[in-house]
Amino acid sequence: MTKLLIILSVLSSFLTNLETKTLQSDFTVTVAEEVSSPMNYPGSLTMQGSKFLLSMFSIQAAYDGKTLYMYTPDIDELTLTEPTEQELLEANPFLYANALVDACNVTERASGEQTIITLTPKDQSIGINRFVLKIRTSDLMPLQLEIKEGKKITTLKLKAPKFVTTPQSYKIDPEESTYVNDLRY
Repeated sequence: MTKLLIILSVLSSFLTNLETKTLQSDFTVTVAEEVSSPMNYPGSLTMQGSKFLLSMFSIQAAYDGKTLYMYTPDIDELTLTEPTEQELLEANPFLYANALVDACNVTERASGEQTIITLTPKDQSIGINRFVLKIRTSDLMPLQLEIKEGKKITTLKLKAPKFVTTPQSYKIDPEESTYVNDLRY
């Protein structure tokens, strides 16, 4: 078996875990550019496959496989949309890794208890320069990912991630008084 097949097997096993198990974690997103100070944004997420629940700032978002729910409590508004595949890839960087595999050179290296997988686009017009995923080798738990686009580096660092068995509802049910802005049609 070639090294590339082994690497893709590690990445494939990791992505299969995300399809079949429910990941839950708090996180910090750090956005840094070469000329400015990094900005940190805390949040929390629960996800399985393309479905997710996300809280960041005061906004809550959920995707149930068809509808994207965005709730803004400051104005008590729930917006419903049907996102495109590209919008979903941008919202879920773990799925983005799966979409990049065919268009990238993939390398893998062990670093202590972690496996570091780097995807480098074969064609730089794809929009990113590098995608790095750090996973705990023993259970294929994602720990961090980093996306470099030009001079901007976005890092998602998970805090105490775990796989949970509790079934999740990947939608937001509004209160009776909440304004619902339905943009699905």
